[in-house]
Amino acid sequence: MTAVDLARELVRLDTRGGGERAAADLLADRLDDAGLAVTVHETRPGRANVVAHRGDETPVTVTGHLDTVPADAAVWSFDPHAGDVVDGRLRGRGSSDMKAGVASAVVAAAEHVRAGGRGVQVVLTFGEETGCEGAREIPARALRPSGTLLVAEPTANRVVLGHKGVLWLELVALGVPAHGSRPDLGHNALVDLARAAVRIHEHDAWPSSATHGSTTANVGMMRAGIQPNVVPDRAALTVDLRLVPGDTADAAAATVAELAGVAVETERLVELPLIDTDPARVTRVVELLGGGTGQYATYFTDASVLAGALGGADTIVCGPGEPEQAHVTDETAPAGLIEPAAEAYRRVLAALT
Repeated sequence: MTAVDLARELVRLDTRGGGERAAADLLADRLDDAGLAVTVHETRPGRANVVAHRGDETPVTVTGHLDTVPADAAVWSFDPHAGDVVDGRLRGRGSSDMKAGVASAVVAAAEHVRAGGRGVQVVLTFGEETGCEGAREIPARALRPSGTLLVAEPTANRVVLGHKGVLWLELVALGVPAHGSRPDLGHNALVDLARAAVRIHEHDAWPSSATHGSTTANVGMMRAGIQPNVVPDRAALTVDLRLVPGDTADAAAATVAELAGVAVETERLVELPLIDTDPARVTRVVELLGGGTGQYATYFTDASVLAGALGGADTIVCGPGEPEQAHVTDETAPAGLIEPAAEAYRRVLAALT
């Protein structure tokens, strides 16, 4: 099976958060057939991580996530799980983010082992899209230390040496309930947070760095009210912050609370560190992957959890999907980059293991 064939098969599976087990079983079988020792960790019903290795020492770990964000078929121009290739593009939810990369990584590891290679570990996770949930639930004893972590997230096969950190905040404001015909007798918590959302959205003085760009804030969700004729006495707002070197979660949270302009209770939903790999430490790997550095991803990856769990692995992000295609309607991936990605991963495995 080629990497393109495997990517097509993966896209045909609906692995939005909660349905990753089908992909885990498919890939576990492929890795087992190739001769890797495979364990499937189902920590929640229907949700599973896969950890596979070959060799007592595993200097290289390749990783990818199995989950996707949902797709609303009503607004797509083709089946979100088409899994076909049209005009050189693999079509379907997860094609770029990141089933093309997962397929390339699995095929590369399998072919490396079939050729007699050792020293490789494959980690496939659930729940990356919602804060690296699966990676955080892999037992420490299941992972073997690695010096290099290769993340197959979408970069159009360009080498990326780091990404921003993440802080997801929930802000809760309290008001006073009243009848909807007498809003003057209450205090509307929804209005307070709506104004806060605009101030946070329009704020343009976030810290910046020469490598990772600027910290960003996205107002992603708001919940309030029980019915139209009641003044909301509680409202909740979630903010997705992407942090850069020189910024901290404490500083970003304080800025958001100040921008809110009203008293709020703040809860940290997800907090993950940024990745910033020293180029001098990975020169050989960069060359094997095709060269070029200086790019950093805006999204976070499971490396935020796995790099430390593997003993401080140097992280490189490089995958055949296109980052601009992640989470969009009518998601596609360049089919012509999938096999070259697998070949690049094989070069790394052959050279470092």
